Amino acid sequence: MPFRPSVAALAIAALLVTPLVALAESAPVTVKVNMARILRINAPAATVIIGNPGIADAAIQDPQTLVLTGKSYGQTNLIVLDSQGNPIADTMIEVVQEQVGLVTVYMGERRTSMACEPVCQPITMLGDDPAFTSETIASATAIAGAAN
Repeated sequence: MPFRPSVAALAIAALLVTPLVALAESAPVTVKVNMARILRINAPAATVIIGNPGIADAAIQDPQTLVLTGKSYGQTNLIVLDSQGNPIADTMIEVVQEQVGLVTVYMGERRTSMACEPVCQPITMLGDDPAFTSETIASATAIAGAAN
């Protein structure tokens, strides 16, 4: 049985040498719309490419830390390149909507969204009525201005 531990040791060593297996060919990485997520990678990144920057954005925080931000619903891909331009990751990104505490109100064709934990507050979501969205943004801007 001494053969099995050496095979296990070789397998572990191969995993330690292989750069970025975590993001390559795995299930889509999910991020919530209007939220950010930290992605840690095993090899230093020099360039990140998002297939559709209208859906998500990615930035290099440090060579092995990416910040992924959900901008709109949908799927796109993320490609990470090293300093020589070699791909070290190519994965799907899925931007989804937070469902917990979200209430959608329809008034005829007008749609508004509310975050209701613990009390309901207006929030802006893609697809909401433009007038409601403008009022919500103006209110948030006024509150931010008063804080300065």
